Amino acid sequence: MPTQRHLGMDWLRIGAFALLILYHIGMYFGPWGWHVKIDPVIDWVAIPMYATNGWRLPLLFLVSGYASAALAGKLGGAGAFAKSRSARLLIPLLFGVVVVIPPQPWIELVTQHGYAKGLGAFWTSDYFRFGTLDGIVLPTWQHLWFVVYLWVYTMLAALLLALVPAAARGRFAGGAAQLLRGWGLLIVPMLGWLAIYAAFPGHDETHALFDDGPSHLHYLMAFGVGWLLRARPALFESVARCWKAAALLAVLAFLPVAWTEWTWPGDTRAPGWAVILFHVARLVQGWAAIVALVGAADRWWNRDHPKRAMLAEAVFPFYIIHQTIIVVVGWYLLQAGVTALPSFLILLVATALGCWLFYAIGRSIGWLRPLIGLQRKEGRAAWVR
Repeated sequence: MPTQRHLGMDWLRIGAFALLILYHIGMYFGPWGWHVKIDPVIDWVAIPMYATNGWRLPLLFLVSGYASAALAGKLGGAGAFAKSRSARLLIPLLFGVVVVIPPQPWIELVTQHGYAKGLGAFWTSDYFRFGTLDGIVLPTWQHLWFVVYLWVYTMLAALLLALVPAAARGRFAGGAAQLLRGWGLLIVPMLGWLAIYAAFPGHDETHALFDDGPSHLHYLMAFGVGWLLRARPALFESVARCWKAAALLAVLAFLPVAWTEWTWPGDTRAPGWAVILFHVARLVQGWAAIVALVGAADRWWNRDHPKRAMLAEAVFPFYIIHQTIIVVVGWYLLQAGVTALPSFLILLVATALGCWLFYAIGRSIGWLRPLIGLQRKEGRAAWVR
């Protein structure tokens, strides 16, 4: 397996996490249910959010698959790979669930369900009930569901590494790479996503792990393609062949997505044919955008920068803390009656500063580093997630 690092994939990961933070700021304003909402909500905000909705998380799973393959090759064994991934993912997950997440469901309960207890009393008396409170499951991993799913996928990969002989894995990877050669990289996964939708048209993502099978199929496909890009780097030739067409297709496919949301905004019920059009176009746009972004990263971003290593290290701590900052600051903005534009600017600045402080403080204290997803000081900072 090649050892050269693809810096473009680093930049994709950095950009995708930055976009995720902006997306969650948008949740404060848009029409979809969330922990805290501006009053009144702004329906049109959903349209720019939908521009990234179909690809931002699958892109992260694809980049994570690429990084996981690189780490597995470096460590050279399924056991070491599973141990490394578990330490880097489960420790910050547990810290997040216990310490970082609780303000989010508390604020939701206070603002939407009339909950009367303070945060401290909620944390000590209700948060660890291992049940529901006004329909909210507690304790909860909230936005950290991505970490849970990624850990499961990496454990599946470790299991395959342990149980399937190297020769058989090589033959399977070679066959899959052959299927994805040329335009296959654009067409085959897209058809796979459409087949999943056709088989489970009524499924809504739950982020609850055990009842989210179609979502797992969706994300595992992206994770697997990312792994193959590392294991069979010749596939980047396929990316180079079709990424420009994929970019055009992504733009065109977004048009019916935006039109559907504009015509039937918010909770307005759309006719069945429009729902099907929306989902099909969203899936086409999602995979096409991923291929286009990987192509752009390979063409223009596979180069270093003095800040790249620091940014690559910072994105996981940023991810852990960002949503709690947004929800807490949004709650205060709601109480103060701040209007939309000032609220957006305040949320943007407060989230950026809060994330940076969380990372800067955590990286400087040895025992905090593993809790926020960083290696201990004696190890090199890693980018894989």
